[in-house]
Order: sequence, then structure tokens, then C-alpha cells
Amino acid sequence: MTKPPLTVRELIREQYTTLTQSERKFANSLLENYPAGGLASITIVASNADVSTPTVARMVQKLGFKGYPQFHQALLKELEAKVSGPTQRRENWASEAPEGHLLNRFAQAVTDNLSQTFSNVDSEQFDAAVRKLADTEGRLYVVGGRITRALADYAFTHFQAIRQRVTHMTSSSATWPHYVLDMEAGDTLLMFDVRRYETNLQRLAELAAERGVKVVLITDQWASPIASVAEHTFNCWVEIPSAWDSNISTMMLLEAMIAATQEESWDKTKDRYDRLDELFDMTRLFRKFS
Repeated sequence: MTKPPLTVRELIREQYTTLTQSERKFANSLLENYPAGGLASITIVASNADVSTPTVARMVQKLGFKGYPQFHQALLKELEAKVSGPTQRRENWASEAPEGHLLNRFAQAVTDNLSQTFSNVDSEQFDAAVRKLADTEGRLYVVGGRITRALADYAFTHFQAIRQRVTHMTSSSATWPHYVLDMEAGDTLLMFDVRRYETNLQRLAELAAERGVKVVLITDQWASPIASVAEHTFNCWVEIPSAWDSNISTMMLLEAMIAATQEESWDKTKDRYDRLDELFDMTRLFRKFS
């Protein structure tokens, strides 16, 4: 399967070191409001970023586009992909699907997603997020949306064993004010949000950030609007030959975070694991083999 073309965000990351100071200023402005920040005319986007139109034109060409119109169209296609529902997603891949069994196309898509996801993870940002997830000085809150609540539940089960002071927020947004009431500066909120992004999750992130809570966001390649207030954002590639997106790369990134958080304070975590096993033995939850 042919790999999908790089997004404008990915192109900026690849070329960032080659950009001039003024070009980086435009790039940063665009990334802060992505992709909407590049959907106006060249004069408007230049003015919004406080740079000249020639600066925008030069940066666009460095990214590999012939000119601003081509750059603009690429952002429009990304925006369309962001808001597409299951029916449109299926039409997109079905119209371009190569010959071959679905299993082969699916396996290749998942492999490509994993490669794209992990190649775009900044290791320093990953380590900083893990330190927040392991920091028991503050409370760790975990929440997901309509589909991603399964990921949130999985994350909570592991983090609750790894560390103390972990709260799994319910999927009902009506209960969220009760959790926000107890949030304090220094706490961490791990959030999962993928297209079509949920407005209630965005509002929750904004309320938490206003209270000094550090938001760690796991999202898709197009990035949830929550990224604008998140301390750390991780993009996972999710497209597969289906009407639904895949959570495989998302789960893999989460697994890596769980493993790293466990190692961050292994002595304390090991003690919790040992005491947890003792409790499991007392409750006879698991079958033991002699």
C-alpha cells in the first residue's frame, strides 16, 4: 500500500531547522491554530502571523508546494478529513483501495500507522509527559470520549496499580464539574480525543488548564482542538480500510507510556505490585496453579 502523503504539520516538522526566523514565526502561528490558521488568503494569514507575504510564500515552497494555492488546498483536504464521518471515510479508502485481500491491506495500513506514529514522537516531550504521569505530588485524572473511553479505562487500570492518587473520570460529562471542583495546580489530566472531536472534552480541558492542571493529550494525526491548551500532545495515525478509525497505534503509544511510567519510580511501583498481589491472593480472584 502506498503511504499517504505527509500532512502540512509533518512537513513543517521535517523542514523546521531549515526555516528562517520569520518563516518559523509563521510556522508556529499556523501550528497554534492548525489547520484553520492557513485557510485564509496569503495576505490575511501573513498579517495574522505578523510576517510578510513573501515570507509565507518562501516557507510554502520550502515545504514542497509550488505556491500558496496548492498549500491552501492541502490544508483544506486535511480539514475535510478531520470532520468526515464513517460513511465518507469508507468511500475515501474504498475508491482508492488496491487489489488484494482486505486482511493484507489492513495489516499494511496498521504497520504504516505505527511507523508514522512513533517516528513523530518527540522523545523529550514523551519523557516530560511520563514524569507528569508518575508524579504523585499531584493527582492523575484520566478521561476519554465516546470511543476512547475504552482506552481511558485501560489506562486507569494500569496507572492505578503503578501509582497512588489516580481518578478515572466517568464518561458522563454531567459529572465532570464534580471532578473539576477538586482539581488543583500541579495535577495531571490524561485525555483521549480523536475525530470527530468532542466539544465537551475540549471544554473540560480548558477548565482544567485554567486551574493549572497539566493536560496530556493523546489524539489522532489531525490533532484535537484540545492541543491548544495541552502541555503535551501526541499524534497517532489511525486511518485503516474501514468506516472506522483504528486505535492500534493509540494503544501502542499508551502501552509505551505505561511502561515508562512504571520504570520512572520502579521501587515504589514494585512495592505496590507486591502488595496488590497479596490482596489478589487474599480475595482468590485469580486461579493459582501448583
